[in-house]
Amino acid sequence: MANPSCLLYAFLLLVAFQSTMINANTVIHTPQCRPVAASSNEKIIFSVNLLLYQAQFLLHASIGVGINDVSPGLVQGPAPIGATTANFSNSVRRVIEEVGLVTVGHLRALVQAEILDAPITSPLIDVSAEAYAAFVNVAFNVSTLTPPFNIYANSPSFVAAAKGFSAFIQQYYAGIIPSIVGNDLQQLVTGIGLSQAVGLGVLRTLLNDVINSTVQPYTFTAAELSNRTSEVVNQLGGCGVKAEGLIVPLQLGAENRTTSNVVPADVNSLAYVRFEREILRIVYGTGNATMPGGLYPGGFIGSLNRRIRDLQLS
Repeated sequence: MANPSCLLYAFLLLVAFQSTMINANTVIHTPQCRPVAASSNEKIIFSVNLLLYQAQFLLHASIGVGINDVSPGLVQGPAPIGATTANFSNSVRRVIEEVGLVTVGHLRALVQAEILDAPITSPLIDVSAEAYAAFVNVAFNVSTLTPPFNIYANSPSFVAAAKGFSAFIQQYYAGIIPSIVGNDLQQLVTGIGLSQAVGLGVLRTLLNDVINSTVQPYTFTAAELSNRTSEVVNQLGGCGVKAEGLIVPLQLGAENRTTSNVVPADVNSLAYVRFEREILRIVYGTGNATMPGGLYPGGFIGSLNRRIRDLQLS
């Protein structure tokens, strides 16, 4: 029987998706799509919520351990909900592990730069199959796929989820790098952002290698899974098309000459950017930056998130 909290989350996700369908491509320049006024440190600490999630998600899925097993004492807080080792091929497992390990290094670098104190306090994060199944159910317009979707069942299912989350990190860093004050701090943030962009490219390449394969045990392909879940992400974000599948119409491909889309970008092949409220609306799965849920049942940590909540900047 489904967990009641998962059923509530799925309902909220469906309502949020339906309520944003009309507006997603018309509100790009509204205040809800702009950055919230914050210091450089506040922006970086906001990003730490994403880095912590990615590290725990990828490490548990690939090698069955968490951040502190790799770097003892680096984090403190609740254990991830639903952490599971995925059914990968050895080659995919090594890549997922590496991207997770790289993210641990980024967290340590922020501690060494004295932006964070160790141990870093982690929010409660949900990496369960049920949390991701809610997104996929909405993407395919069903209450529940049969059998229930499980990102840990095979490589395409997991990599589709991992590349989607990785994009939030890359896009947030692309957005904040120009505003970071101080050469040393900006260099650090740029280094993290560029490294994360490489990780995103690797994950998208892994999925692209099996793009026309059927995602077992269903009849849809990895391409359709990627395209449909990207649509859900864009609708929840409410700031236009910034999540893209791996196959696009020719007019949306690079220089209108390819339908391949391993490198998602705008008309000039520049990276998309997302800011705080947009990201929260997506990862909460509620379409509301002040209503936690989804992948972060207790919300983000940090003063920037508290300001968004207290001022009701949804």
